[in-house]
Amino acid sequence: MKSSITTESGPIEPSTETEAVWRSSDHGIYLLFTEGKRPDRRAILDFIEDLPSSSLTYDPVAGSPLSIVKDSGNGAALTRSRSTEGVWIELLRDGLTFDLEGFAPASALDLPRIEHRFDFDVARALGAYESLRLIPGEHLSGGEGTMPVVRCLVSLARDLAIAFPELVAVVWPPAKSIIGSQFFESTATAWLDGGAFPALGLTSFVELVEGGVQTLGLSYFIGQELRIPPPIGNQKTEATRLGIRLVNQLVLVGGIGTSERLTAPDGSRLVLSPTRGGKLIDVTSE
Repeated sequence: MKSSITTESGPIEPSTETEAVWRSSDHGIYLLFTEGKRPDRRAILDFIEDLPSSSLTYDPVAGSPLSIVKDSGNGAALTRSRSTEGVWIELLRDGLTFDLEGFAPASALDLPRIEHRFDFDVARALGAYESLRLIPGEHLSGGEGTMPVVRCLVSLARDLAIAFPELVAVVWPPAKSIIGSQFFESTATAWLDGGAFPALGLTSFVELVEGGVQTLGLSYFIGQELRIPPPIGNQKTEATRLGIRLVNQLVLVGGIGTSERLTAPDGSRLVLSPTRGGKLIDVTSE
């Protein structure tokens, strides 16, 4: 399926926007529905009942109207207000819990900032869509970017995309990306079945002011962003193709701490070197 890579903000300075994103508390994945087609609680419960690998672990409608959701940092427990009663549930997959929130008829959730799109036509204003959000449970705090958690999160979002034709796209905050549902479903399924990491969508590629490209969102997974400066990064399309391959490898190994050498698809020799205190990985020719 054809994909598109666009940015609204243009070139950025390296390691500024990127650091702000992966440190954000805005974890999880947003699920965009056609206006008026956002599922209600009953539709979500039916969806879970049809998933053999998942189960409902908490429903505030059937249980207590208040549930402790996190620690504020000073030892005080925060609770969901009664105004959110019935618009979220907790579910379990592979031993990990996730909250799904924003059901109809409650007010739709506000979307995070979006700058990159993949196989999604923005002819309609984003305000014309309504969203749910799937987020890791509180016991997973600090581990949201680990592969077991991300795989479960993506798997659940993929299953929702299959079950609800009205789901038109997903939004991934760490990469400030919006991904068309069919493209997301196909790339997520390929990855979950043992294929390449869905670098187009779960990461984005931005042009740097000095030339070349840099990933946005890779640091959410490995604590580092990938930068392909000139001359290798002079052609954005070719640099992005190389970046996709490198992102897949870096996700597999969890980042690098020392310089490493590898052979590019065209046979050239490349050097990957940690820079800026290890927060960036620069790609240069050997």
